[in-house]
Amino acid sequence: MSESIIKVLIVEDDNLIAKRYQTILSKDPEIQFVGRASNGYEGTMLAALYKPDIILMDIELEDKKAGLRATSEILSYMPDIKIVMLTVCETDETVFQAFELGVTNYLLKNMTAETIINGIKDAFNDKPSLHANIAGKITREFKRIKTVEHSLLCNFHIITLLTPTELEVLDLLMQGYSRQEICNVRFVEHSTLKSQVNSILRKFEKDSIPEVVSILRELHIPEILSQRKGRDLPSPLQ
Repeated sequence: MSESIIKVLIVEDDNLIAKRYQTILSKDPEIQFVGRASNGYEGTMLAALYKPDIILMDIELEDKKAGLRATSEILSYMPDIKIVMLTVCETDETVFQAFELGVTNYLLKNMTAETIINGIKDAFNDKPSLHANIAGKITREFKRIKTVEHSLLCNFHIITLLTPTELEVLDLLMQGYSRQEICNVRFVEHSTLKSQVNSILRKFEKDSIPEVVSILRELHIPEILSQRKGRDLPSPLQ
């Protein structure tokens, strides 16, 4: 453990909670409480004034994202400061936004004094110590991203295997055209369109077009499909 005194700034709008943190910090000889701010603007100003090692930053200050905005501002100008986010409820969105901004740790407000102190010291010493709830969320997000990336590559590869005609038919289906409307637009018989649709399904290894469309929309492939169609094909509606 480092023998340096850890300077901590608290940014919390609830007086009782802020007082609890201050009491917890005052009991540890390795930690120095340097100040408390009650809103994001004040937190940014005090961070510049006191140059704390650690900031305990509430997410919901004057509004639900004020803590995130203050964090972004502080880390933009004072990247050496370690910020530990505080919240009463860890939602996936705020957890990921906070870590994207560069926060060091994430603690729930109802955690024990020992957990809070350990979280501060671990952050100061660059020691990862995510709470199980937060670590689980991040682990699940990495798995989700990996799955999405794999699915994106696989499905984009299938798109490259589609013939220009199949690509045009798929584009119309994704725009919500009925099969009758597609036949009318493309001047083809139902039997011809059925054969083209079946070929698309075989390549995607799916049983229905709604399955294909759902996957492609989830992966934001319609934009890619539109770009490729713009380069390679005339619009079916022209």
